[in-house]
Amino acid sequence: MFIIRLAHRYLTTFGSYLMLMGRTFSIPERMRMFAKRYVKEMSQLGINSIGIVLLISFFIGAVICIQMKVNIQSPWMPHWVTGYVTREIMLLEFSSSIMCLILSGKVGSNIASELGTMRVTQQIDALDIMGVNSASYLILPKILGLVTIMPFLVIFSSTLGVIGAYATAFVGHMMSPEDLTSGMHHAFNEWFVWMSIIKSLFFAFIISSVSSYFGYTVEGGSVEVGTASTNGVVCSSVLILFSDVFLTELLS
Repeated sequence: MFIIRLAHRYLTTFGSYLMLMGRTFSIPERMRMFAKRYVKEMSQLGINSIGIVLLISFFIGAVICIQMKVNIQSPWMPHWVTGYVTREIMLLEFSSSIMCLILSGKVGSNIASELGTMRVTQQIDALDIMGVNSASYLILPKILGLVTIMPFLVIFSSTLGVIGAYATAFVGHMMSPEDLTSGMHHAFNEWFVWMSIIKSLFFAFIISSVSSYFGYTVEGGSVEVGTASTNGVVCSSVLILFSDVFLTELLS
């Protein structure tokens, strides 16, 4: 019985999510207002996240370079191995998957708490009473804004990771910049960049839509808003991990 109830609960939630997305992806009633909210959400969700992306990507790139040099480099391996492995890790997994997992905590909680607060203070109900499609008006700019800005954050993250690796070469003298550059150039596959961008588009949609669902459908007061925010982040993170497996297999 427990399994049946659990399956019924998840299927009900998934059905409610699909119905909400059906309401969300409708033609905006006022394009000028939609454009303003779209630009605002890109700034709030994406540009305001540049700081955390900068810090994490720079230091992770530096740490990966140090770990590769200390633990993998040996007389039996070419000197460019450290740069090559650092580039592959940053491109294939960190800048797309791990960075999106980190952003799901910041951006996802932001979206869920904002919509949840609007729900419990009856602002969403007021929009519905006025005949406005509140789901499209509030959620669609968030989804499109994050999906638009996420590829730029991924490219920015990869670039900063490489800069962090070069910082260890110049400042820490872990290896020569020439060897690091040789590894960065070795067997470069342009498709890996596109694969990282494609994955980030899916992850951005998951973060924005799932967090919006939990915030939009919250019931109760301020305590439930916090719970919805937590549920949105956890569910987004799990879905990102699952979809990462399938997308990596599909795109590789």
